[in-house]
Amino acid sequence: MSPNTPTAPPTDSGLFDPPGVEWHPVSEKLITVRLLGWAIWAVIVVGGGVALCLLWRGPWSIAITAIAAAILVWQGWLIPRRVRAMAYAVKDRDLYERHGIMFRHMGIVPYVRIQYVDINVGPIERSFGLASLHVNTAQPSLTVALAGIPTEVAAQLREVLTDRDRLTAGSMSPPDPQPPTGQAWPAPPSPSTAPDPPTREQASAAVASTAVLSPGPAA
Repeated sequence: MSPNTPTAPPTDSGLFDPPGVEWHPVSEKLITVRLLGWAIWAVIVVGGGVALCLLWRGPWSIAITAIAAAILVWQGWLIPRRVRAMAYAVKDRDLYERHGIMFRHMGIVPYVRIQYVDINVGPIERSFGLASLHVNTAQPSLTVALAGIPTEVAAQLREVLTDRDRLTAGSMSPPDPQPPTGQAWPAPPSPSTAPDPPTREQASAAVASTAVLSPGPAA
């Protein structure tokens, strides 16, 4: 293919779906949990809008109430789609997490960077058997929050992510360095086959024998 031949722009499917990663979606019960929370806010916003229209009768109060109601409906419409876009994956060395619809995000947390894991359960989540898992590292940008996890799965994940013996065993050491391309590292020196250096007694005997065998000065 010619260098000037235009290529198709890359899609984000490969960015957020790497090969070899088996994604686990969160429980769809989280949709009901979040819709219940949304309904509570809807009652508050609608009640506040009605009170505003009664106390301050005018076009601005109606406009503000209508805008708030439109935003509320839009947020409720997005809840099922946002929940279905949430997933996680547990690999040998890393924890993967992704979420988002319009603005997608995928985070990868190495197990060796994990400091502690929190499990939080709210009153509505408890009634549906769900929990939230918070994975904390020394770097705040690597913190991962997994919502909508069944409580028994959350307990298993906490044990897996905090098992230091398993995380630091085996092939966790860095690979051996490689030589530059087209070159080779010098061969290690072979074991020396030279005899051991003579001892002091052996050296003295050799000097004495040399003195006896050497001819004397000419007369």
